[in-house]
Amino acid sequence: MADPSSYRPSPGQIPDSPGVYKFRDEHRRVIYVGKAKNLRQRVANYFQDLANLHPRTRTMVTTAASVEWTVVSTEVEALQLEYTWIKEFDPRFNVKYRDDKSYPYLAVTLNEEFPRVQVMRGAKKKGVRYFGPYGHAWAIRETVDLMLRVFPVRTCSAGVFKNAARTGRPCLLGYIDKCSAPCVGRVTPEEHRELAEDFCDFMAGRTGTYIRRLEKDMMQAAEEMEYERAARLRDDAEALKRAMEKSAVVLADATDADLIAVAEDELEAALQIFHVRGGRVRGQRGWVTDKVEAVDTSGLVEHALQQLYGEERGDAVPKEVLVPALPEDTEAVSQWLAERRGSQVSLRIPQRGDKKDLMATVQRNAQQALGLHKTKRASDLTTRSRALEEIAEALGLDTAPLRIECYDISHLQGDDVVASMVVFEDGLARKSEYRRFQIKGFEGQDDVRSMHEVIGRRFKRYLQEKERTGEWEEPQEPAPGATDPGAPGPTPGVTGPVPAPVLTAASPADEIEPREDDGRPKRFAYPPQLVVVDGGQPQVAAAKRALDELGIDDIAVCGLAKRLEEVWLPDDDDPVVLPRSSEGLYLLQRVRDEAHRFAITYQRAKRAKRIRSSPLDDVAGLGETRKQALIKHFGSVKKLRQATIEEICEVPGIGRRTAESVAAALASTAPAAPAVNTATGEIMEEDDGGAS
Repeated sequence: MADPSSYRPSPGQIPDSPGVYKFRDEHRRVIYVGKAKNLRQRVANYFQDLANLHPRTRTMVTTAASVEWTVVSTEVEALQLEYTWIKEFDPRFNVKYRDDKSYPYLAVTLNEEFPRVQVMRGAKKKGVRYFGPYGHAWAIRETVDLMLRVFPVRTCSAGVFKNAARTGRPCLLGYIDKCSAPCVGRVTPEEHRELAEDFCDFMAGRTGTYIRRLEKDMMQAAEEMEYERAARLRDDAEALKRAMEKSAVVLADATDADLIAVAEDELEAALQIFHVRGGRVRGQRGWVTDKVEAVDTSGLVEHALQQLYGEERGDAVPKEVLVPALPEDTEAVSQWLAERRGSQVSLRIPQRGDKKDLMATVQRNAQQALGLHKTKRASDLTTRSRALEEIAEALGLDTAPLRIECYDISHLQGDDVVASMVVFEDGLARKSEYRRFQIKGFEGQDDVRSMHEVIGRRFKRYLQEKERTGEWEEPQEPAPGATDPGAPGPTPGVTGPVPAPVLTAASPADEIEPREDDGRPKRFAYPPQLVVVDGGQPQVAAAKRALDELGIDDIAVCGLAKRLEEVWLPDDDDPVVLPRSSEGLYLLQRVRDEAHRFAITYQRAKRAKRIRSSPLDDVAGLGETRKQALIKHFGSVKKLRQATIEEICEVPGIGRRTAESVAAALASTAPAAPAVNTATGEIMEEDDGGAS
């Protein structure tokens, strides 16, 4: 590992103009490429105290052995040079998107004498017009089959074309009029090229002209009583309309735009692009990348734009690019895109309307793509086994942790404090074992204290289930001086004094499994080999303290701090840093993220239920129908609170005893003082007429 100070350039050496810089390792391989408006400021940031650097940046600068730079005139030139060098050197610490599949395109080979329509994959070739990408090759073939009625362009290979020209007989498509048969001279090269260009115009979105022309010719043929020709023109128009229906209209204003969405976590990011032409989604593709450099959403978007349009020219760059976050230097990126297109390009975040709705759809696709990528990675048995082995090695465990439990605390500014417990067995989520908890021991916000309470409650249940199922070890002879010979002895893996495993009544949220004794061990009776908590040193210490208080010493504890993805162990001052490519770290992150998702879902549900609650909910014997009748009669809970018992009795179905209960319940929940809008000073009237 190199010391960055050994190759740090002096500040006077670095120019303060725009440019591109390269970090090289000891073998002179380029490991990172970056650009900057001001080289001096940007490069100097890499040589500050290592403790202040992002872990990925720290790894890069300690791997590097030298840094060099190239000065350019403008920021746009810097952007172009950065893209060129990333493509040339393939640096290991730069974000590089990789296609999660090889997407097929509909291609028209305008660089040939007789252009051909075909399905193409891989790198784009010069002189070929591309449309797409499409999700499946069969979708392209269906579209082409419909359009060949109107635009009978050649689709055969070079070998078939030469053989037909040699024999003087066209292929089957030539006989059924789905090819103009240029191979046997039915049309001239100029006429065939015109057909191919019309095909391209239609695919590019200029559809109305051709359909209107066909319909006009159809009407004229009908007037001239050429009914067979009119029927063929009608079928041609219908074929083009069916081809258009293959891609639904999503933007009514015939917009040409690319919509880019990003879904990311600490280690990976998924990118989805919808290509909209003429208001229709003409193609879709997605990429997945490892976040090997310290990069945020705007940086991911900038890398995506470089990879998307770095080799494109003209109409391949759309008029409008919609993104979830603007690049750091939006003006330079927009100018670079405009130079590639040859006209102005709008780069912006959609704020409202159909474009914002479509962007939400693209975002959902990105989230699903990231989830699918992670699922595929997690479903591999070999990968899961390696992950568990790496965790065992990193944490110093004797065996791989086949059962992992993870805990997370969730609240909203100290209200509705809840916790979650998720279970992974053999590296896979066991959702039937998930549990959730309400924090009961105190009120307010204290994640450390909450973690201590939850771990204590869960493992008290563990001890209780062991006693109930008879798994306590009874000593053969009472120890000298023992005051209670019949007391249960130590549990395997439990040392020290064991408190009586007595629990207070748990709420329905705390236990979901049945309580009857059916002879089978309850799920809380299965101990994990590893407890993971969401947090750093304080949360880990609290979890360990809870286990120690119960005398449990055979369950390992660690914490995963989200900011830097560091693994903390009890009583260790320094964290365990797993390699970012580690399958073990990936599994721990999945466990932690699942616990966070489960906790926040429960917390939001509790908050929503509390917000929807009404003082009438506590009135015994008052059902939903009569509650609604009261609200409908008085208009709001405020007016109902001001009513007398006699006035409440006037509501149909409400007797005097119920009216007295309602009045007492509302009196006990009366607000202490009116709410005040702090911005305007206005006294806010209570209006909870919708409560029920």
